Amino acid sequence: MAVKKSQRWAIMVIMIVLVVGTLGSFAVIVLAQQSQTQAAAELQKASAAYTKEQKAYQAKVDARDSKLSEQYYPIFSQHFGQVGSFDIDSVKELSTEDLLVGDGEEITGTTAFSVYFIGWDANGNKFEGGNNVDFEKSKLGSPFAVADGLDKASLIDGWKEGLKGMRMGSVRLLTIPSDKAYKEAGSTDASGNVTIAPNMPLRFLVMAIPTPEEIPVPEALNAAMAAYLKAQTAAGGGY
Repeated sequence: MAVKKSQRWAIMVIMIVLVVGTLGSFAVIVLAQQSQTQAAAELQKASAAYTKEQKAYQAKVDARDSKLSEQYYPIFSQHFGQVGSFDIDSVKELSTEDLLVGDGEEITGTTAFSVYFIGWDANGNKFEGGNNVDFEKSKLGSPFAVADGLDKASLIDGWKEGLKGMRMGSVRLLTIPSDKAYKEAGSTDASGNVTIAPNMPLRFLVMAIPTPEEIPVPEALNAAMAAYLKAQTAAGGGY
């Protein structure tokens, strides 16, 4: 059966639309792939820039901490023998013992200062000291800063009360009953593992020092972080 001229034109129009639509879809896919490839390249570039700036900043912090460790580790390490188990039932109230009395400023509730510390429970299990003391390498890490003073610090009561009166350069042994530590709740890590048992008294060996000079975060590092986050979003990684 012969096809009318008008029908042939209609069929041609449909075919043209289909071809154009297919080509258009293909072009969109190609452009999307190119855009994704470019975004991935920008992300990789931004990540490399951030890593470079972060390493440079961390190197300055490590150099400062290394110098401090050389100064304070020989003093603090003389008292590491205090770490060990103790009678859980004997701890009824907060007690302090100055193992070394420094000659620096006395710490009050508003004094800004920093500390090196080791903490352990009645069974002699150490905790939280890993960021301050590297026993394997015999050195100290970054000191823990109490920047706004004890009265405003988010610390257990045993620290807020027990560190007052220390002088800079002192080493103090704190024995803290559970009601001034982590009480009935105890403490768990990010995975939910118990790190401090409920109703557990604690001991801390603490050395107080003047807060060291802060290493400011360079603007280049902030800029690199901003560029990385922007590239990550563009690559579909979200914030």
